[in-house]
Amino acid sequence: DCTSCNGSRLRKESLWFKIDDRNIAELSNLNLDNLAAWFDGLELRLDKKQNAIAKDVLKEIRERLQFLLNVGLTYLSINRPTKTLSGGESQRIRLATQIGSQLQGITYILDEPSIGLHQRDNQRLIDALKHLRDIGNNVLVVEHDKDIMLASDYLIDIGPKAGRFGGNIVMQGTPKEVLESNSETAQYLSGVKKIEIPKERRKGNGQHIELK
Repeated sequence: DCTSCNGSRLRKESLWFKIDDRNIAELSNLNLDNLAAWFDGLELRLDKKQNAIAKDVLKEIRERLQFLLNVGLTYLSINRPTKTLSGGESQRIRLATQIGSQLQGITYILDEPSIGLHQRDNQRLIDALKHLRDIGNNVLVVEHDKDIMLASDYLIDIGPKAGRFGGNIVMQGTPKEVLESNSETAQYLSGVKKIEIPKERRKGNGQHIELK
C-alpha cells in the first residue's frame, strides 16, 4: 500500500476532510449494512450549518443505500471493484438502480439473479422484483431457485431435461397449478423428489490440483 494514502487511492488532502471522525475512504470500506447504520441519526452528530448543507445529500444517499440493501447486497462495500462481482451481484446492482429510477412500462429480463445470494436474503430480492412489477412493469426471471419460482405469478417449466434433451414447454400456469401437475420440476418443488446429501463422501485418491 502507498504510504501516503494507505491504499485508499485518494490524495491526502481529500482524506483530511472528516464527518463524525470518518473520512470518505473509511466509509467506503464499510459493508453496506454498517454504512447504512452509520448514516442513521447522523443529523444528531452534525451542527446546524452542516445539517443545512447535508439535508438533500443525506436523503439521496440513504435512498440509494436502501435500494442496494433491498436486493440483498448488505455485505458489499462501495470500494469493491466491479470486476470481482458475480453475475448475480452485478444484476442486483443494476436492479437496485432500476428500482431507484421508478420507470414504468418496462420489461425486465433477469437471468438467475439469485446467484451468489445467501438464502436468508431471498425474500429481499423477491420483494424487490414484486415492487418493480407493482409500479407497472413486466418482470421475466429465468430461475432454478425454489422460493423465487413459488413467489412468481406465472411459471413456465421448460424441459423435460437439459440441453438437446429439452426445449419443450412441459407445464405452464400459476405456481399452484404447476405443483398439482406431475412434471419433474413439480415433484422437486413439492418435496416428492429430493437430492439428498450423501451420508458418506467418497474418499480422495491422494492427487490434487494446485492453483497459482
